[in-house]
Amino acid sequence: QVQLVESGGGLVQPGGSLRLSCAASGSIFSIGAMGWYRQVSGKQRELVASITSGGIGNYADSVKGRFTISRNNAKNTVSLQMNSLKPEDTAVYYCNAVTVRAGVRSDYWGQGTQVTVSS
Repeated sequence: QVQLVESGGGLVQPGGSLRLSCAASGSIFSIGAMGWYRQVSGKQRELVASITSGGIGNYADSVKGRFTISRNNAKNTVSLQMNSLKPEDTAVYYCNAVTVRAGVRSDYWGQGTQVTVSS
């Protein structure tokens, strides 16, 4: 089992910045990729950014050039630096960790943190 705890959400004006952090605990040795997803009420949860255990990042087209994902394997944390925020970035953001054991993938989720971009 993996437990994820997020922090760093809040209210920010358009053009502003926020940094989300996520700390993993539990069976951390089994974690592969980690990432951030977001969800707006009534819509599907969507991938924002992910990062492999080796540090290779992948981004949704909508956030490329504005968001940066990073990972500290020694501290078991993953962060999302969000710059040039837009109102359409408003959502609940969820931290995600993936484990694969005997070919079976398991996804773990944090509790979610609200990000609101509004003037």
